[in-house]
Amino acid sequence: MAGGKMKKDKQKGPRAPSNHYQGGVTFHKSKGQHILKNPLLVDAIVQKAGIKPTDTILEIGPGTGNLTKKLLEAGKMVIAVELDPRMVLELQRRFQGTPFSNRLKVIQGDVLKTDLPYFDICVANIPYQISSPLTFKLLFHQPAFRCAIIMFQREFAMRLVAQPGDNLYCRLSVNTQFYARVSHLLKVGKNNFRPPPKVDSSVVRIEPRKPRPEVNHKEWDGFIRICFIRKNKTLGSIFKQKNVLSLLEKNYKTLQALQGSQNVSLSGNDDMEIARLGNESMEMDDGMDDDMDMECDEAEGEGEVSEFKNKVISVLKEGKFEEQRASKLSQESFLTLLSMFNKAGIHFS
Repeated sequence: MAGGKMKKDKQKGPRAPSNHYQGGVTFHKSKGQHILKNPLLVDAIVQKAGIKPTDTILEIGPGTGNLTKKLLEAGKMVIAVELDPRMVLELQRRFQGTPFSNRLKVIQGDVLKTDLPYFDICVANIPYQISSPLTFKLLFHQPAFRCAIIMFQREFAMRLVAQPGDNLYCRLSVNTQFYARVSHLLKVGKNNFRPPPKVDSSVVRIEPRKPRPEVNHKEWDGFIRICFIRKNKTLGSIFKQKNVLSLLEKNYKTLQALQGSQNVSLSGNDDMEIARLGNESMEMDDGMDDDMDMECDEAEGEGEVSEFKNKVISVLKEGKFEEQRASKLSQESFLTLLSMFNKAGIHFS
């Protein structure tokens, strides 16, 4: 058109998918499928894992095998657990007819529901929604492995390594560090993945403590759960709450009744009462339940409830824990207080 500008017709057609693997496998963000595409990062992860030529390596969520290939080059055998059958097929195709085919075992299934075989080391870029349950599944795996090198969402990773007094220090920090030595290795930007996730990531090293701490797992978890009902409140105010005192008194009376006739542990019903305080088990703990809304009224009235309350508070005062806060306490302090409660006949499972 004279005196004007001619507009170019935009060609409309099917848009090329931005999150496809070159082999044609579509990645689903909803399933946590974010594949590492940076080869230098893959090399760094393998190097920091300290893999020996004799190691059997567990890989969780191998995807299309970018990390798997490097693990096969470094170790003796790789056991890859993958939920998506499309990825399993792609993985098998990639290594079929190569020298690695006899050293790769692929298990199709949900890693949380799978009985894991023996392995020396775990190296994994996992779907972030399974971070907490997977961490504790690994920590309680027998026989104990040497270490795990895992990619987590950055905030979750920072909770794992947080120290007393840190803002992110929580029940997850205490429980994980009680059973393992945890260290931060690498910060990983979102652009290192295809498709990129919405958050940055971190690589963490987890080394199970050997021997494992000699403490009743349910007892420890129940105790830590109560301490972190509101991590920034004093332990004195937490242990004066009516629902906490009621639960502990029930455990106390049950144990007193049992001790006269037989030496048995408390029933599963009492463990369920503990779980109700946190709404979820330790294995599902992501640290987000700190400072949860709870009934904060202190126990009132005379008689046995008041006597038991005095018993609980006397333990806290004896150990000088009444004005302490869970957010500031070390592993040793938690163990000391739990031992003092137990000696007074107060139990948490």
